[in-house]
Amino acid sequence: MAKKSMVNRDLKRLETVKKYAAKRAELKAITRSMTATQEEKDAAWKAFHALPRDASPCRMRNRCRLSGRPHGYYRKFGLGRNKLRESAMMGQVPGLVKASW
Repeated sequence: MAKKSMVNRDLKRLETVKKYAAKRAELKAITRSMTATQEEKDAAWKAFHALPRDASPCRMRNRCRLSGRPHGYYRKFGLGRNKLRESAMMGQVPGLVKASW
């Protein structure tokens, strides 16, 4: 089980990312625009860098939905390897069976 503080920190980051997503997209569009003047682009970059660091989606960490484990994460299922194996053994994951040959 992951530390509660780390899981809560990631949830707080997720809220921050959602809060600033539109603003970030708008500023990025201005900086990439071919019609914007250099002064507008500079102002957009300055505003972009003034946003909080946690507003960037790349600071998010994929974590297991059940245990909060950050490593051994399967994106397709949203679970860590341990919890995925437990769920598969109990038959809770449709279409997933243990390999045997």
